[in-house]
Amino acid sequence: MNQHDRIDVNPKICDGKPCIKGTRVMVSVILDNLAEGETYESIEEGYKITREDIQASLEFAADLASDRFIPLETGLAK
Repeated sequence: MNQHDRIDVNPKICDGKPCIKGTRVMVSVILDNLAEGETYESIEEGYKITREDIQASLEFAADLASDRFIPLETGLAK
């Protein structure tokens, strides 16, 4: 599966935020649901998307994360 077959960025849909093609379901919404502990099944049913759409969202996020460096605080005193 290729995430580009399932994810679309269109300035006329959801202000250009990445969405599942043919829907207004944003990748960020899927990721938020997963982070909150929702199951694939509940996300599929709730948003009328497929398991492959969810997987493509994860792949999309992984690609973004590998392309950027975000410095994080270590919590250690300097």
